[in-house]
Amino acid sequence: MENYKKTKIVEKPCPLPFTDLPPDIIEMKVKDGSKIRNLMGYAISKMELDSVRQILFTGSGKAVSKTITCVEIMKRKLRELHQITKVLFKQIEEIWEPIVPEAGLDTLTVKRNIPAICILLSKDALDPQEPGYQEEGNPHVGSHRGTEMGPGDSRRGRGWSFPSFAIYLSY
Repeated sequence: MENYKKTKIVEKPCPLPFTDLPPDIIEMKVKDGSKIRNLMGYAISKMELDSVRQILFTGSGKAVSKTITCVEIMKRKLRELHQITKVLFKQIEEIWEPIVPEAGLDTLTVKRNIPAICILLSKDALDPQEPGYQEEGNPHVGSHRGTEMGPGDSRRGRGWSFPSFAIYLSY
């Protein structure tokens, strides 16, 4: 590919995996360069309104982990949220053109499937039979039962070690 340069990326439209969403639902499209502070400031301010019942977070490629982080922050700030998570693939097409057009090389089109995630958060109960459903208010989120930290210890310092991680696995 040293004789080619990427000239265009076309993202194929992908229908949302949720049915019966209200037409005015707030959709947070998380990108790789998005700032979590900006996303969360807007999303939390909207979800604190009584008129807003649901919010949808979407992200693809490198933004999948940032999308999950935003949802976890939202669930920690607003405790009683139901969640449905859908994982899918989006197709993108990359157009590669020859660096030297006179070399007789053809333009290439590369199709890729990249991972994507859609997470619906709702103040109202959702269908618990839906795959990817998580009920509201997990009582163990943010708690560190059984992990005693001594003086001078901090989460990033000496007091936080592998055995405390095993507690999460036991729930």
